[in-house]
Amino acid sequence: MPSENTNGHAGSEPSLWIAGLGSQYPPFIAGPEKFDNFAKSIYGTTNAGINQLLKINKATGIATRASINSYESGFGRSEVPPTIAEIGQMWRKGGVNLTVQACKKALKEWGGEYSDITHTIAVTCTDATTPGYDLHVANKLGLKNDVERMLLGGIGCAGGMTTMRVAAEIASGASARKRSARILCFACELCTLNARCNLDETSRTDPANVSVAGALFSDGASAFVLCNDLGMEDPDAAVFQLLEWGNTTIPHTAEYMGFCPSEKGFQTVLTGDVVSYTNDAMKPMFERLHPVVEQKEGNKIAQADFDWALHPEGATIVTGVQQSLGLSNDQLRATKEIYKTRGNASSPTTVIVLDKLRTMGKGKDYVVAAAVGPGLNIEMSILRRCRWEDSEDEFA
Repeated sequence: MPSENTNGHAGSEPSLWIAGLGSQYPPFIAGPEKFDNFAKSIYGTTNAGINQLLKINKATGIATRASINSYESGFGRSEVPPTIAEIGQMWRKGGVNLTVQACKKALKEWGGEYSDITHTIAVTCTDATTPGYDLHVANKLGLKNDVERMLLGGIGCAGGMTTMRVAAEIASGASARKRSARILCFACELCTLNARCNLDETSRTDPANVSVAGALFSDGASAFVLCNDLGMEDPDAAVFQLLEWGNTTIPHTAEYMGFCPSEKGFQTVLTGDVVSYTNDAMKPMFERLHPVVEQKEGNKIAQADFDWALHPEGATIVTGVQQSLGLSNDQLRATKEIYKTRGNASSPTTVIVLDKLRTMGKGKDYVVAAAVGPGLNIEMSILRRCRWEDSEDEFA
């Protein structure tokens, strides 16, 4: 974690800047009824586990989810679920292309030469092949062969925020060595490729034990460029200044959230215990970072003066964190909008919410970006807005 100082804009501690962001969803957008029809067309209408999942599917509050394939005629409609090898092949085609699109948006906003990117930090949990997808993305973008690459795994929904924390540490280290850092971070998940795997597991599950996961997850990609002072030619052109960051692991909670390989794909683990543990952990994390930011900024910042880019893990988690911290609907407007219109795309989603937030009017000067992932692990960053935008981007 960066050392404290009394002013985030001057002094001994170098500044860190988010110079560009990008988000990309795949073209297929489906409501609950399409997933309902998809499941019934394969498993019929009498399976108790499937029927319980479909009941949950109608009650999540998600109006539409994004998917890399059509539920009507796409991947996964064969008599048997696709193998993990087939899922991997599909991921390499769709996931890499989706990520490249998100990266190009972030790089365009940053405005520099691709050859000036010094590092890439990538994350995913829905692809496990080697070499990692980050290499294929770098090649498609035409990045330098000696760009310093890092691929993170095993982090799940917190992944996008983990890349921000790791990038901040690397950029801070580069500043100490008097070197520039221009770090392209990206996250991509194709959760719906595992829909058949989850449905197959659900069809053999007691209705009382059916997980909500099958009704929450979607596909998407996000990217951002983080620079240190030496890598940021014009700080006035930045989107955000990254002021502080942190993470914590909640003891004895590893079994409550996970993503585990099987012959038929990856099986999602998401229990109801996640709700209470997240609610209990998010407030102390904010209370730990908040006074550090106040010290850096040299003034008091009320809790009401923060917008929140909270990962939309599920409606009950969002509501629980909102109540725990006393947040208004307006402070969580971007989280609620992304949850309703696209669902939970796992690791890219917090950055997608952050990207969406800046198009929703002037808002607060300060933003808290936070997520929970397997571990259970809480990731949080606090940022200051550098400029505002009114345009609407529907991730086309």
